[in-house]
Amino acid sequence: MALVTAVRRLAQVSLREYSRRRTAVSCWGGWQAAERSFSTGLQPLRSDNKVMVHFVNRDGEKITVKGSPGDSLLDIVINEDLDFDGFGACEGTLACSTCHLIFDEDVYKKLGPVTDEEMDMLDLAYGLTETSRLGCQICLSKSLEGMVARVPESVTDIRQSKDGSS
Repeated sequence: MALVTAVRRLAQVSLREYSRRRTAVSCWGGWQAAERSFSTGLQPLRSDNKVMVHFVNRDGEKITVKGSPGDSLLDIVINEDLDFDGFGACEGTLACSTCHLIFDEDVYKKLGPVTDEEMDMLDLAYGLTETSRLGCQICLSKSLEGMVARVPESVTDIRQSKDGSS
């Protein structure tokens, strides 16, 4: 029984590490930069300057937090322990749409291009808008200082069955 528990824990750690690396790849400019940093053990340099982000939760409450340039919005929600029910269920692996966020148009234009994989997941998101993006795919930069990200009223997790069980 102890062996089964140990294997499960190892699998969870491996999934988190994969998720962290995948986020780093999407945030830092492709596989080449990621391969360099992972093969040498070096992490991309991050600025000590923090970027302020305002989240508007489902209740309309505005929550202001700061994150480092290069962090994804999902990283910030996790690191700041923000309580957005169901948010980021797949830990940034682009396997769900639970980190769906809605932006003002001027901010949306600064976020960069949407990948086909992200569009596929956004198609499944509850309350999709023209300015919707997935928080796991949005990486902070100083140009996003003070941006507002709205959490939709509900989330859709395609990994759950129709009766609500996993």
